[in-house]
Amino acid sequence: MTKWEYSTIPLIIHATKQILDQWGDDGWELVQVVPGPEGNGLVAYLKREKGQ
Repeated sequence: MTKWEYSTIPLIIHATKQILDQWGDDGWELVQVVPGPEGNGLVAYLKREKGQ
């Protein structure tokens, strides 16, 4: 059975691609993007297989 670890990160609108590319290079896969607390900005939920 595959085991996963998860992370949440704030996204800065003018640097979204660079932020996600950097996390992707570290093996993280984007799962979902949702509005941040109180509707401020965006938060990305990411996952990757444990042990990476």
